[in-house]
Amino acid sequence: MPANTSGSQRAIEASLGRLYANQSRLPRLPVPSLASTLAKYSRSLEPLLSAEDLARSKSIIEAFGESNEAKELQRRLEARAADPGCANWLEEWWNDLSYMGYRDPVIPYVSYHYSFNDDPECRRPNQRAAKLILGALSFRNMIVDGSLEPEKAKSDVLCSHSYNFMFNACRIPGKPSDHCRTASYDHETIVVIRNNQLFSLDFSPGGVQLTMGEIERVLDRIVAIADSRAAVPVGILTADNRDSWTENRKLLIESSPANAQVLDEIESSAFVVSLEKDAPVTREEFSHAIWHGNGRSRWFDKPCQFVVTDSARAGFNGEHSMMDGTPTLRLVEYVIGFKPLPEQLNASAESRAGQRIDDWFRELNFVTPPAVVSAVKKAEAVFGAGVAKQHLKVLNFAAFGKEEIKRLGCSPDAFIQMVIQLAYTRLHKAARPTYESSMTRKYLHGRTETCRSVTNESVAWCRAMADASISAEERVRLFKQALAKHTQLTREAVDGQGVDRHLLGLRMLIRPGERKPEIFRDPAYAYSSHWYLSTSQISSENFTSYGWSEVSPKGYGIAYNIRKESLLIHITCMRNEFGLNSDYLAAHFETAALDVRNMILSAAGRQK
Repeated sequence: MPANTSGSQRAIEASLGRLYANQSRLPRLPVPSLASTLAKYSRSLEPLLSAEDLARSKSIIEAFGESNEAKELQRRLEARAADPGCANWLEEWWNDLSYMGYRDPVIPYVSYHYSFNDDPECRRPNQRAAKLILGALSFRNMIVDGSLEPEKAKSDVLCSHSYNFMFNACRIPGKPSDHCRTASYDHETIVVIRNNQLFSLDFSPGGVQLTMGEIERVLDRIVAIADSRAAVPVGILTADNRDSWTENRKLLIESSPANAQVLDEIESSAFVVSLEKDAPVTREEFSHAIWHGNGRSRWFDKPCQFVVTDSARAGFNGEHSMMDGTPTLRLVEYVIGFKPLPEQLNASAESRAGQRIDDWFRELNFVTPPAVVSAVKKAEAVFGAGVAKQHLKVLNFAAFGKEEIKRLGCSPDAFIQMVIQLAYTRLHKAARPTYESSMTRKYLHGRTETCRSVTNESVAWCRAMADASISAEERVRLFKQALAKHTQLTREAVDGQGVDRHLLGLRMLIRPGERKPEIFRDPAYAYSSHWYLSTSQISSENFTSYGWSEVSPKGYGIAYNIRKESLLIHITCMRNEFGLNSDYLAAHFETAALDVRNMILSAAGRQK
């Protein structure tokens, strides 16, 4: 299926405002030279393989580089990139392989969350929800009218394409791959979910947007209705295996024409607001509550889902398939900081003459025959088993943050990446393949590239930290080399000059009947891209945590928030036979971070 099935293909990119004004001038994602990528790939294997395996893999890489098949695959890829009808040579493959074709449940394996700081101005849950809704609608209005400025990273203007999939969009299950549906912005509704029940809220009745006070009163009414009765939690179906959800969505539609109408209301709505009964206390409870809750009062296929608990704590759940974290980070930062104007707080009586609260929303009731109820029970079991495996730890590292790291003369991101390497090596006695997400949105329809964080330099430094005979000065020298190498690799990845996307492109252009080159059959290829550590970072003062799951049963997912005076580290892994432990890795991170600071200060002769 195509990535976008809206009839108009959201022509706003060509017709509206500042957000999309630079799209036609953005460069296209480059195809790196074959020799450059193979040399980087070869070097990336050096700290990961035994001497014998490394020699074999290097021989395979060298032979591939000299082969006609490699030159032909590179030619095909360059031709694809040069095709005027192809905005980005990677886009279709990446969206399908990493997201739309992925068959495991989106929760917990795809979706991510931001858990917000408390809002002292909003003590009531529906007041908090109303304020968030008003802020989200304000941001949406800027997309719709074209007034939102495009993002920038230093001097680079970033691609705005992913904003097409922020509002009035939904992932739709299908076989063999899902697709993303986008609906007209004329659909001025949001979906509110409470106690397993769904409601459609018209946020602009009669063409006049509801005020914060009016939204709160509607939410009060919805909560009263929903809490007075029970319902089959159809939303849990979106947490099932994607093939199962595909069949169950068909089952819903076949069960009643009313179900097709309800699905259309949900999928075309601007976004979802989940009003949860939870009252989380610890950081871990809060993360679980925002990330997935009990799964029943959610619609996990929506790219934007705001969550508010009964204790007025709030956050955001994002479906990852068409948007990476930077656009939604911008959205939620705006929403958190939004200050309603006086006229947005309460409407005058005249402006709503003749209108009633009950006119502003309607119930979305699914018809649920026994077959649907059975499917829901199975989905509940799948969800429960997947979530139960997640071992989550949120470390609030308060000793220092971004400002101190910079005073130590280090790049904050590279510093934390090296601390992660040291912590993992101390815990698991080895360095293993590590992924750091690097944004490539300075290119048209760009998304991400991999920075391979394990290098000869990082391993040499970690070994030095375990050797008592090595001086602090020598450890610092090796540390600085590791930082410099990581910074270099990050810059190359941002420039589209990484290893993994290029090799993927070559592999995808092997035609049916052609023999797969040995480089892709070499066990080192699969091992070196099997991410034992999947990492990414943001920088925000507004969150209690943010994160996602691991990408491998043998690995960890590490989301880190670099704050000015502290670090928030969200670590996940599976409870399984591989003996991983998020608590232990967090403890090692804390010790490692302090050891690195002390190492630098000691070598500088100013130990605190």
